Amino acid sequence: MHVHLVAKMILQVTQDLRRRFLGLQALVGYVEEAKVTESGVELNKFGEELSVEAKEKYTLESLKNVPVFRAYRDFFWKVGIDPTKVRPAAEALIRRILAGKALPRINNLVDAYNLASIKTGIALAAFNRDELKGELVMRQAQQGERFLGIGMQNEAVLTGKEVVISDSEKLIAVYPHRDSEKSKITKLTANILILACGVPGIETQTLENAREIALDYIVRFCGGISSLSQHNKHP
Repeated sequence: MHVHLVAKMILQVTQDLRRRFLGLQALVGYVEEAKVTESGVELNKFGEELSVEAKEKYTLESLKNVPVFRAYRDFFWKVGIDPTKVRPAAEALIRRILAGKALPRINNLVDAYNLASIKTGIALAAFNRDELKGELVMRQAQQGERFLGIGMQNEAVLTGKEVVISDSEKLIAVYPHRDSEKSKITKLTANILILACGVPGIETQTLENAREIALDYIVRFCGGISSLSQHNKHP
């Protein structure tokens, strides 16, 4: 995959979060001019191949000992999310495969990065970049902030324990658990911002690999031009 480096939207991680969670980071990537449609035969077939690969690699019993999934679960506990009820994204998808359930079908772009998450074990998020304003900041939630996640009927009122990502106007994610309804990927989306979501205990190289695979799968099945943000920014 050929990507070019660009200085675009930067994700800042606040100092208090970096002190509290050593190694907390998310890597940014972009796809421009993607075509978001229903998933086609080729993508579905590729998903079946990765499902077979996952069944060969994991069992329901072995999942709890996979270091990357343990890292996410540990982080979930610390930010007020019970990972026995709300599984980390990649683990949840792999559990569906191991249980013989069908993978969710949203659209070709979401389905493509879900497959990248299954392949790498890393939580990935995607946003409609045209709905994002200013720079992105990863920070501690404020008690009483409201957040409408994808598929939610009513806004959640945050406790202040959560980690969130906001742009200059709104919350776009409760990190690394749920993305906002307001900036989700739809069939009208063309320009996408991708996050490879790290937590303490996950190496930068692992995130870089996951980002590359996600961009590769998206361009492969959705077209478009991929690019990388050169760096994250620490205020």
